[in-house]
Amino acid sequence: MRLLRMGSTGPGVELLQLALNRAGDGTLETDGIFGPLTEAALRRFQSARGISADGVAGRETHRALLPWYTGSLLHRIEKGDTIAKLAQQYGTTTEAIFLANPEAEAENLRIGESLVIPLSFQVVPTTITYSAKLVELCLQGLKMRYPFLETGEIGMSVMGKPIRSLRLGSGENRVLYNAEHHANEWITTPLLLKFAEELCEAYTKKEKIYDQSAEELLRYASVTLIPAVNPDGLDLVTGELRQGEFYRGAENIAGDWPNIPFPSGWKANIRGTDLNLQYPAGWQEAKEIKYTQGVRGPAPKDYVGSAPLSAPESRAMYDYTLALSPRLTISWHTQGEEIYWRYGECEPEGAEKIGRLFAKLSGYQLTDPEAESANAGYKDWFIESFDRPGYTVEAGTGDNPLPLSGFDKLYAKNLPILVYGALVT
Repeated sequence: MRLLRMGSTGPGVELLQLALNRAGDGTLETDGIFGPLTEAALRRFQSARGISADGVAGRETHRALLPWYTGSLLHRIEKGDTIAKLAQQYGTTTEAIFLANPEAEAENLRIGESLVIPLSFQVVPTTITYSAKLVELCLQGLKMRYPFLETGEIGMSVMGKPIRSLRLGSGENRVLYNAEHHANEWITTPLLLKFAEELCEAYTKKEKIYDQSAEELLRYASVTLIPAVNPDGLDLVTGELRQGEFYRGAENIAGDWPNIPFPSGWKANIRGTDLNLQYPAGWQEAKEIKYTQGVRGPAPKDYVGSAPLSAPESRAMYDYTLALSPRLTISWHTQGEEIYWRYGECEPEGAEKIGRLFAKLSGYQLTDPEAESANAGYKDWFIESFDRPGYTVEAGTGDNPLPLSGFDKLYAKNLPILVYGALVT
């Protein structure tokens, strides 16, 4: 994590403020501005933990804050420790500790060994701005709390950032959900992460998620999530990336498009390729349309790239999908509260019926995209190549990036799609 001090701004500061509040300060507004109140709170945290109280969040301080970034800490067992005492000490439950440590034996705790201690708050935040680092921390925290999860990487971005994956369930019905092909549609990233956490929590408590048994869902299905297809673009739009060669390159590209606000209007990857116009399904048609519209080279949006799959992020999604061979895919975007379900004349068996169910449950409209956007998308390629149900969900309305103030409403409308998407095939 980057060094943060007085005057720093951005998602990293929001996360720092959240972690300090989680650690017990509770007084900070998560506004992303490192001012006197944040510095004072950080000094108090550092002093209480024997760190030089300089009010600067460097490597040592970030390491000390890691439990409040991820939601779990490691406790080295000492003489006299019991699971019950540790639960009381850290404000958690014995059930949560046993879940995070499936091999632990209450009567046989070994001095010197470490236990994962889940803390009392939810891992996935939904009130602060996201970054690629926060995605990593969320997945790390979920894995610590729910070790039955599988986490991994499907490839790398232009800047070498991992494109991360999360898999839940052991069933034969393989489904693949992805979010944030487009940088300024990053609100879809916490959408998938929150679903993963709620599904895990419901599963471990033998409860329902939405109106379905989480245990039965994960027995029937295997759900893979790619929460941030475009990590470089995510950091650019949210302000975590503000300097360096790649930032300057994007800034120069944006300079040729003064009518698109920078960076909030940026949809592409960091080199100006629109990742959802990169797939080999009508790519040439998409190229001709976008060229006619004047987009002939790298741009904040709508540039199809030099060839299909020329961007590493789209190539990673392509290769991973081929290897996984899911029965159904859903891609989350934002704008319009619409669901797209077919590609041209390709209408996989059962796809319309499933789409109508999604529309009924969410209140979204089942429809087709405009002709100028009807080719070269991930959904288009999946339908054409696999002849299986594939969907694009356009969540929410308003100006991108959609504000987090509307997240709860957006999540409520999409939760039934997330649940039933794993059950309908």
